[in-house]
Amino acid sequence: MKNYLLCFASALLIFSCTEPAAEKKPVKVTATKKWQTDTVLKVPESVLYNPADKFLYVSNIDGKPDSVDGKGFISRLNLDGSIAQLEWVKGLDAPKGMGVYKGKMYVTDIHKLLVINMDSAKVEKSYMIDSSLFLNDVTVDAKGNVYFTDSGAKKIYVLKEGVVSLWSSDPALVMPNGLLAQENSLRIIDMGSGLFYDADYSTKKLNGVADSIPGGDGVMQITKNEYIISCWPGEVYYVNDTTVQKILDTKDAKLNAADAWYVEGESLLVVPTFFGNSVMAYTITKE
Repeated sequence: MKNYLLCFASALLIFSCTEPAAEKKPVKVTATKKWQTDTVLKVPESVLYNPADKFLYVSNIDGKPDSVDGKGFISRLNLDGSIAQLEWVKGLDAPKGMGVYKGKMYVTDIHKLLVINMDSAKVEKSYMIDSSLFLNDVTVDAKGNVYFTDSGAKKIYVLKEGVVSLWSSDPALVMPNGLLAQENSLRIIDMGSGLFYDADYSTKKLNGVADSIPGGDGVMQITKNEYIISCWPGEVYYVNDTTVQKILDTKDAKLNAADAWYVEGESLLVVPTFFGNSVMAYTITKE
């Protein structure tokens, strides 16, 4: 009897070890339109949500993306899409990416990185980047270091302890745009190549995460290994370790999908339409 039970147990062990693992079901992500602002915005390029005051901030170019004309401004929106203040800060040129850290907003403005005091809504400092061609996106890490791209010159800069320095000019970069600061690395979407990179803060080595993401503009994180990438031509993609899935396409409607923002806790994706002069919001669901 003992031998019989031993053989039976061994057979069960062999069966359990050789049974094929269940296939991982792919994630299906859906973007459902929730609201759209009136077309009172002026070439909205970037959106940022500040949880400290619960406002959405929108950078408005109001003209050509490289025009030094003083027409650019930043708007404040409520989470329902209503305009709280159309020209919260004005007199800028062509503001684009934004980042916030301890009551300061950092904004790229063609050849300058601006520092805005959010209490006074005034520009309190400006860093001129003399060799820049087209400053673009901004992200801030947990220590307050501000990273920003120069898409035209294929470079990434960092503002650290009041000093701006070149962070990367890796020759693999074609047109670096969207940035996302993480704990140990920087995520980069290259608008020119469609490649999504991860770069360690120490080594700065570019490691490929995903490809075939054309015209990538904004990078957002849903969870540790899940991202949303907005693409200027009018597409939005969901990206995880194994998947690149298109979840939104507004090209036929002639609406761009510039530097978007994902509002944590609200499952809300907020997309500036650039030449569409509005901001659109979508509820993101996963199945």
